[in-house]
Amino acid sequence: VTNKECGKECYAIGVATALTFMAGVYQVLMGIFHLGFVSVYLSEPVLDGFATGASLTILTAQVKYLIGIKIPRAQGYGLLITTWANILQNISQANLCDVITSAICIAVLVTAKELGDKYKHKLRIPLPTELVVIVFATLVSHYMKLKEVYASSVSGEIPTGFIPPKVPSFHLMQRVAVDALPLAIVGFAFTVSLSEMFAKKYAYTVKANQEMFAIGFCNIIPAFFHCFATSAALAKTLVKTSTGCQTQVSSVVSAVVVLLVLLFFAPLFYNLQKCVLACIIIVSLRGALRKFKDIPQRYRLDKVDALVWCVTMLSSALVSTEMGLLVGAIFSVFCIIGRTQCPHAALLGQIRNSVFYEDDEEYKDLLPVPKIKIFRFEAPLYYANKDFFLKCLHNRTGLNPALEVAKRKKSRRKGQQNLDDILGRKEMSLCLVAGDGDFHTIIIDCSSIPFLDTAGVSALKETFKDYQELEISIHLACCNPSVISSLEKGGYFESADKDMHELLFHSISSAVQFVREKEIAMDDSVV
Repeated sequence: VTNKECGKECYAIGVATALTFMAGVYQVLMGIFHLGFVSVYLSEPVLDGFATGASLTILTAQVKYLIGIKIPRAQGYGLLITTWANILQNISQANLCDVITSAICIAVLVTAKELGDKYKHKLRIPLPTELVVIVFATLVSHYMKLKEVYASSVSGEIPTGFIPPKVPSFHLMQRVAVDALPLAIVGFAFTVSLSEMFAKKYAYTVKANQEMFAIGFCNIIPAFFHCFATSAALAKTLVKTSTGCQTQVSSVVSAVVVLLVLLFFAPLFYNLQKCVLACIIIVSLRGALRKFKDIPQRYRLDKVDALVWCVTMLSSALVSTEMGLLVGAIFSVFCIIGRTQCPHAALLGQIRNSVFYEDDEEYKDLLPVPKIKIFRFEAPLYYANKDFFLKCLHNRTGLNPALEVAKRKKSRRKGQQNLDDILGRKEMSLCLVAGDGDFHTIIIDCSSIPFLDTAGVSALKETFKDYQELEISIHLACCNPSVISSLEKGGYFESADKDMHELLFHSISSAVQFVREKEIAMDDSVV
C-alpha cells in the first residue's frame, strides 16, 4: 500500500495496522523472554500517582463536552494546561442546554453511586445507573429535539458494518519497526500498572509475563482487522468497576454490545448528547481523584513515597500520561538508590540487663561499652556508598585512621622520630578520645547489610588495614551467608591474616564477649 494507490485516510490506516502488528510482535517476544519483571519497578506510589494524574487529564478532556464548546484538540506535552487555556478562552460560548444536562446527570450519577456504595451489602446486583441515564437522556434529546432547538452537541451518525480484513503491509512494518518498540513498552506498562492497581483493590495477583502475551496477541490479531494498538484504558476500566464488573464475562458482554451497535443499533444513539457520556466518564474518576486526600497520610508515613506520588502525578498531568509513568518509575528507582547511597548509620549502646544493642540516638538509657565502638550501617555496602560508609565510620568513632597515620608519618619526616617514640602512646590516646574515653576495638554490626560488592569488600579491607596500623581491632557481627560468601571470595580473611573465627561473629554480644576475654588474657599475661 502506498500513498498514491489509495487516499490519505487509507494510507494512515495501513500505517496504523502495521504499527499495531509490530507492537504486538514485540510484546509477545518480551513475554517469551520473560521481561515482565520490569513491572516490579511500578511501585504503589507510582501507580497511584499515575492513576490520579491520568484522571486529571481525562477529566480535562471531557470538560469541553460538559459545557458544549468547541476547542482545538491539544496534542503533545502540556496537554492539560493547553486544554484549560482553550477552555477559559471559549467559556463564553458554553451551551446552556449542555451545562444543565451535565449538572443533572452528574448529580444523579454521584447520588446513585454513593447510595450504591453505602447499601451495596443489601443489593444483590449493582444498579445499572449509567444504562438508565443513557437511555433516558437519549429519549429526552430525541423527543425534545435538543440538537435542533438548543444546538446541543450529540453523538451524530455512527457508521455501521466492518471493513474487510487485510494483511498488514510488510513494507510498512519495516518502516515503523523502531517506532513500534516504545509503543509496545508503554502499552504494556499501562496495562500492568492498571492491572496491579485493581489487583490490589480486589485481592488477586497479576502475572506480568502472562499479561505481556495477552496484550501482544490483542495487537497482532486485530491488526488484520484494521484496529489500532490495544492497551488498558483507565477511563473504561473505572467505568466497568463502577458498574460492578468483576470477571472477563463483562468484556464478552461489552464486545457483543459493541458488535450489535456496529451492525444494527448505531443509529439509535444519534441523539445521545456527548455531555452525558462525559458525565459518566467523569463520575467514574471520583475514586482516583479521592487519592488527593491521602497525601497527608502518605507524607506522615514516608516522605519519599509522598514525593514519588507527587512527581508521578504532576508529570502525568502536566507533561503526558506516557511520560508521567516513565518519569515516576525512573524517579522511584533513583529514590531507592538515594536511600542506599546515604543510609542511616549509628553507634550502638547496650540495653540494660540484656545482651542486645541499639542506636544510642534513638533509644534512651543505653549503656556505653567501655573501650569498644559498635557501628551499624543500614544499607548494602556497594560502590555507590562505600565512601559514605567510611565517612560515617570515621565521624561516629571520632577517628580518621588515614589522617592520623599521615600525621605521624609527617612528624617522622621532620626528624621527630625520637619524640614520636616517647610520646607515641600518649598521642594515640589523645587521638582516640571520642567523648567518653579511648577505644581499642570496633565491632561492625552487619545485620542491616544484605549484600556486598567488590567495592564494599575493598572498603572493609581498607578499614581493617587502616585501623590495624593504630592497633585497633575490627570485628564483624551478624553477617548473613551472602555477605560471608562475598568476604571469602574477596579475600577479606586472607588479607587480615587472621582466623575467620577471630574476625566474624554470629552476634554482637559474642563479639563483645570475645574482646573481653582477650582483654582478660592480656592482663593476665602482663601480671
